[in-house]
Amino acid sequence: MSESRRTVLEVVHVDEQTRFTLVQLSEACRADTALLVDLVDEGVLEPIGEGPDSWVFGGDALGRALTALRIGRDLGLDATAMALVLDLLDEIRVLKARLRHAGVR
Repeated sequence: MSESRRTVLEVVHVDEQTRFTLVQLSEACRADTALLVDLVDEGVLEPIGEGPDSWVFGGDALGRALTALRIGRDLGLDATAMALVLDLLDEIRVLKARLRHAGVR
């Protein structure tokens, strides 16, 4: 008999005023805090505060962290490689916006 898997979706409303501690961001991403610290060290996430115990992340950090973690999981990448891929994706977004602004498809 096969075991059925059930996926539960959680919806989190995040806006510009939303703030996360490291632990809260870890829970929201379902990721280990050590990996999030590595993402901070690589510049993927930019908290305010002196160290992990006092870090505060803006609401945009959730989406960025989830994207980095998905890329890392899907491609088997470490934090350094995740940072590189995110930088390249950001650059592609900027270049596409410039092309749209110039009227080029």
